[in-house]
Amino acid sequence: MKLPRRKLLHLAAGTAALPALARIARAQTYPTRPVRYIVSSAPGGTQDILARLIGQWLSERLGQPFVIENRSGGGTNIAIEMVVRATPDGYTLVSVAPANAINATLYQKLNFNFIRDIAPVAGIMREPYVMLVNPSLSAKTVPEFIALAKANPRKLNMASAGGGTGTHIAGELFKMMTGVDLVHVPYRGGGPVLVGMLGGQVDVYFSNLAPAIEYIRSGRLRALAVTTSTRWEALPDLPVLADFVPGYEASAWLGIGAPKNTPVEIIDKLNTEINAGLVDPKMKERLDNIGGVPMPMTPAEFGKFIADETEKWAKVIKFAGIKLE
Repeated sequence: MKLPRRKLLHLAAGTAALPALARIARAQTYPTRPVRYIVSSAPGGTQDILARLIGQWLSERLGQPFVIENRSGGGTNIAIEMVVRATPDGYTLVSVAPANAINATLYQKLNFNFIRDIAPVAGIMREPYVMLVNPSLSAKTVPEFIALAKANPRKLNMASAGGGTGTHIAGELFKMMTGVDLVHVPYRGGGPVLVGMLGGQVDVYFSNLAPAIEYIRSGRLRALAVTTSTRWEALPDLPVLADFVPGYEASAWLGIGAPKNTPVEIIDKLNTEINAGLVDPKMKERLDNIGGVPMPMTPAEFGKFIADETEKWAKVIKFAGIKLE
């Protein structure tokens, strides 16, 4: 029996629409079970605290637990590789940060390509680094520090929370743009650096804001500038580094990614819910308490942001000649 041409066209159109309807239904019902939220740092740090805040928000909004799993080590690469290999169904997410953009160039051999293999879901928060100097130094401004460093090449040290960390690369960007020659001293984490600075062993450190802010307010450490392009509300009297080094900008930031090929409808649903959280007054207050501001973006905008950060830090890493296996 032959079917009329018009009926055949209707049947074909209906068949073509089935995958789209299935995708919509999948997004509407997601999630139907707990979601793993992998964090590449140890419990208690800013990244872990933020993941728990966002995880709790998503759990309340979407009705399923978002379970935080801390998988530190390997400079964040262990966590990323775990997620790259996960099923792309929306039930495995990962916290992403500047280290991931830095590692794309820093490590010579990785079993993944971060930009290719991790789908951007949402930006969450941005915070500045703050340029700290030992109070025993004569420099009280950025120009005075640059002059002091140029007059004493390789006599001042620049500490970091570890080779290849954001605190290290932010300092290398400063060296690249000013021409100063500082000796890099890597520590095992930001806490020990601050202890070393309080003890007089560290000359300059580009610190995350949150762990340093009380030392700054109490006068125990001297802050010269924030590294973002605009002043920071928590320290409104502190100038921006770009006032003295035009074009300088470095930020710590955090967001969420998922394995590539995770359904677009699920990524969009997560993005919508996360962005709703970032305008919630209670959430904004909590971010403010840890020194950050919301960074709402679409998945496409967040993807471009990560690509731009990767390109920017690649230039600094190559300038500094930093390599890790």
